[in-house]
Amino acid sequence: MPETSKCNGDKKGVRVWCDGCYDMVHFGHANSLRQAKALGDWLVVGIHNDEEITKHKGPPVFTQEERYKMVKGIKWVDEVVEGAPYVTTLETLDKHNCDFCCHGDDITMTADGVDTYHLVKAAGRYSEVQRTAGVSTTDLVGRMLLLTRQHFRRGQFEYDVAKEHSSTMGQDSNARSPWTGCSQFLPTTQKIIQFSDGKPPAPGDRVIYVAGAFDLFHVGHLDFLEKARQHGDYLIVGLHTDPVVNHYKGSNYPIMNLHERVLSVLACKYVSEVVIGAPYVVTQDVLDHFKIDIVIHGKTQVMDADDGSDPFALPKKLGKFLLVDSENDMTTEKIVERIIRNRLEYEARNKKKEKKELELLKVMNGHAANGHISENGHFITANGDK
Repeated sequence: MPETSKCNGDKKGVRVWCDGCYDMVHFGHANSLRQAKALGDWLVVGIHNDEEITKHKGPPVFTQEERYKMVKGIKWVDEVVEGAPYVTTLETLDKHNCDFCCHGDDITMTADGVDTYHLVKAAGRYSEVQRTAGVSTTDLVGRMLLLTRQHFRRGQFEYDVAKEHSSTMGQDSNARSPWTGCSQFLPTTQKIIQFSDGKPPAPGDRVIYVAGAFDLFHVGHLDFLEKARQHGDYLIVGLHTDPVVNHYKGSNYPIMNLHERVLSVLACKYVSEVVIGAPYVVTQDVLDHFKIDIVIHGKTQVMDADDGSDPFALPKKLGKFLLVDSENDMTTEKIVERIIRNRLEYEARNKKKEKKELELLKVMNGHAANGHISENGHFITANGDK
């Protein structure tokens, strides 16, 4: 970690700056911010607007307002700066009283091939955290696009679809770039512990229970959980298994597997605890085990249990059930529709991104013997090529 500067004035503690697009916020983003927060006392996150992202990277999946809201909902984030500049400057750090900038160990460049962090790196006000292997926005976009390709295959061909198209969307270990390409996510108990608060309900706390898929955790989920949390003190989220979600959603849902969904939900500041593989039907055992005071569900349609019964019949009978309107009509299906509608645009964006990364890798690999990085942040080879 770089030496702490004096720029935080009379504000106590070390203030850490992170910035980025934060498009389709997932547990990889959350893990990066968790690590950044651990380096200081107060985490400030700058988020680029739609115009800047489109100019340097390509069109974002989510609007800037949706992205601002999602980052504000991550429990390690203390402050959000909207419309942060794409290239991080010392002036930006000083303006927001931040001691240093923190980013993941991947590559971020402008449209002109400039390292967006070259100024703060040169000033010794930059720190790096480890990227979460096995997930990226590019990977998630690829998974959604694959929903349109042979997704009703079953039997011995059931998993063939997951191996298609890796050269374009970076779906598996055959993808070529270590950043745009995506290796398999391997969950560990340590990761869950890092994301979890680990605090049981306090005596007298009103315990709330909600259940669902919470696939591709998005602003609709966030707004619902915020509203649900207002009805008590301790919010437990029950996550259904992948086969159960597939049973009531069909196609190739869920987009994210159970382990990924657990971390995504745990990163939300309104969530106290997660039940991994919660039963579809809310039984007396569930109510008693977690000492649940109220079961809440959104306005989305609920499929009957396998025996044709209402999965919320018992809490309704006991007067422990409440319908809550999130007042947000975003759904996982609508996100998939956005991706499919703009399929060619996103594929072109990711091809361009991977190409730039591969070119830069070649330069970096030969950097010590053949080149250097110029003062303006361009990556220069020995013969002067960018």
